[in-house]
Amino acid sequence: MLVGIIGKANVGKSTFFKALTLAEVEIANYPFATIKPNHGIGYVKIDCVDTFFNTQCNPRFGSCQNHKRFVPVDVIDVAGLVPGAHEGHGLGNQFLSDLNEADVLIHVIDAAGATNEKGEPIEPGSYNPVNDVKFLEHELDMWYYQIIMRGWDKFSRTIKQESKEVYKAIAKQLSGLRVTEKMVKDAIKDFPEDIIQWEEKDIKKLALILRKESKPMLIAANKLDLETAEKNIENLKKEFPDYIIIGCSADYELALKEASKKDLIKYIPGENDFEIIGNLSDKQKQALEFIRKNVLQKFGSTGVQDTLNKAVFDLLKYITIYPGGINKLADKDGNVLPDCFLLPAKSTALDFAYKLHTDFGKNFIRAINVKTKMTVGKDYALKHNDVLEIISSK
Repeated sequence: MLVGIIGKANVGKSTFFKALTLAEVEIANYPFATIKPNHGIGYVKIDCVDTFFNTQCNPRFGSCQNHKRFVPVDVIDVAGLVPGAHEGHGLGNQFLSDLNEADVLIHVIDAAGATNEKGEPIEPGSYNPVNDVKFLEHELDMWYYQIIMRGWDKFSRTIKQESKEVYKAIAKQLSGLRVTEKMVKDAIKDFPEDIIQWEEKDIKKLALILRKESKPMLIAANKLDLETAEKNIENLKKEFPDYIIIGCSADYELALKEASKKDLIKYIPGENDFEIIGNLSDKQKQALEFIRKNVLQKFGSTGVQDTLNKAVFDLLKYITIYPGGINKLADKDGNVLPDCFLLPAKSTALDFAYKLHTDFGKNFIRAINVKTKMTVGKDYALKHNDVLEIISSK
């Protein structure tokens, strides 16, 4: 799974990315600070299943703090987008190609309206961030439309002449964008049966539907701490009721994580408070108290962790599954519940077996639900925070 961080230039995308991943990235107050995409690992936060077994887990990857488990997720931050990107403006073509493999998108916007359409700093409140959502939707839709339209006349004639199934042919053409046959089949159910009769409006409608299905998106309304942001976020929610819109402050999340990394504070991402544990200067204390009062206490969190969680669990509908033994939860090194995997909704015990190892899938016999101690078959529908032991012939 790959989470794509997108948005206009200079709205805090790279800060948001670093706040999620603590990866070293260039953060600058000018357009196109990001030229090559930044890759890193973010962490979704869940209630760890170790409490069910009255134990403490030892993750091999990620961490577990106060029984809050952090599970790794691949994240990419791509170059800033400007109007006309699909026509090659700005770094548009590179931006779009970098997004091919993304499963879900987080659109970071400047909720304070302190950045114009070109990504240049302006007086807070003097730009309407609603425009950013509209223009980015348009750029993505036109990107899909252009890909579908490449050699369309020849493509459509070939489908008709060779009696190919339309949805399969289109899905194959767009497979690099994570478009599936089911997505296309559902999208074209009301289209003319003869593909030659499709008009430009039909193809643009197809592009919009497939973009929404293959690249679900939520909005991270950044710079929440600025005075003009709250009203703008209310307007965004009215304008785009179908979007998940989360107010966030990437700057302050990054500051808290950096302080935690240096053992100055104890902070669990997504929580509404922190504990000072290190020796701080008066200036550092004042800065942290400002964050506590004006962000954490006022809004409940910085919003950054919540944004990633909702992208993975609310939009993609993923679930977390642990491998474990009915008689032993630890691995050979003594690590308790060392691994936790993210799987799509409706995954089965057999899907999980293949996730663990191809041989487990090929030689699957049965599985045991460690929490219920019940034997389940290959078609067992996995539930969030299940713990499974896979029994195979090898």
